Amino acid sequence: MSAEYTHEEYEPIADLSIIGMNGVEEITQKIDDYLLDWRKDEVKKKGVDTYKLNTKCIRFGNGEAKGVVYESVRGHDVFIICDMYNYGVTYKMYGKETLMSPDDHFQDLKRTIAAIGGKARRITVIMPMLYQGRQDARQMRESLDCAIALQELVHMGVENIITFDVHEPKVQNAIPLSGFENFHPTYQMIKAFVNNEKDVKIDKDNLMIISPDAGGMKRCIYYSSVMGLDLGMFYKRRDYTNVVNGKNPVISHQFLGADLAGKDIILIDDMIASGETLIDAAAKLRERGAKKVYMFAAFGLFNEGLSRFDKAFEEGLISKVYTTNLIYRTPELKERKWYQEVDMSKYIASIIDVLNSDKSLSELLDPVQKIKVLLDK
Repeated sequence: MSAEYTHEEYEPIADLSIIGMNGVEEITQKIDDYLLDWRKDEVKKKGVDTYKLNTKCIRFGNGEAKGVVYESVRGHDVFIICDMYNYGVTYKMYGKETLMSPDDHFQDLKRTIAAIGGKARRITVIMPMLYQGRQDARQMRESLDCAIALQELVHMGVENIITFDVHEPKVQNAIPLSGFENFHPTYQMIKAFVNNEKDVKIDKDNLMIISPDAGGMKRCIYYSSVMGLDLGMFYKRRDYTNVVNGKNPVISHQFLGADLAGKDIILIDDMIASGETLIDAAAKLRERGAKKVYMFAAFGLFNEGLSRFDKAFEEGLISKVYTTNLIYRTPELKERKWYQEVDMSKYIASIIDVLNSDKSLSELLDPVQKIKVLLDK
């Protein structure tokens, strides 16, 4: 029984089935364990020992594949959990070990949906980091991959799409008549921070929320509001005449905000890609007298390795980096002293539990009261 949500009132609308795609085995098992614990009566009555379905995406030697579902899903409420960015999963093609790209993961997701063959009562896709979510707006003659992908899933029969901290929420306009829920790990982040940083005082005199750019201000405004803290931001000046590694390089960071002297800082973004922007911001904050700098990001990609963060930690620029287990984390990352993982499995299990009973998601979407209770304690 969860101390955070009321589960005993829920009556499932259909038999629950969970499919964990390649690379999400760990979090899928945790979610299954929570649901089995919360639904003891149903488990005992029906003799259920797991909600996980036996499925597989089989690869042929030339790289082709097919999705297979080994159990009946007729009339079931099916939840498919997938990580589009797990490069820790590989397959053999022409005898060579090949890393799975986001495109490979998305094709496997569609194969699994196709294998269900329209027999399920409802299909919900839980895709924590939205596939092609960074390509959400058209600046010139270019593809709108995220919108097309969402439309593909809906066309295949997916009724609900669950995602977290999406880069641009307006992308849901591509499927205006279908379910699209964008959750945020705010409560889980704050809870992990409070539990791990015992010496930090959470008040306006000692702690401040900072956004590394203008685009992340809405996220940071929420954090500052529920935590009762002041807010600051960096304005990034870019060179729009050049493109380096697919983006316009940052010329300089300009800070807008109150005096930072002697304050601890929480620097918040939706993802850590190379980490260059966040570390540069941390350096500027330390120059302005900030005491300790903590980073919050739902998704830690670290796509240029960990050495940049190792150096920043050694130089005292950062104290701790908090990211969730919603996407793949390398074993090397988990061992770093500056890294703290935020477990989201209980939250996802609660989302599945509520949706399987067709109840309101309001409490899960807006955890303000829970955050206030946590901070009061």
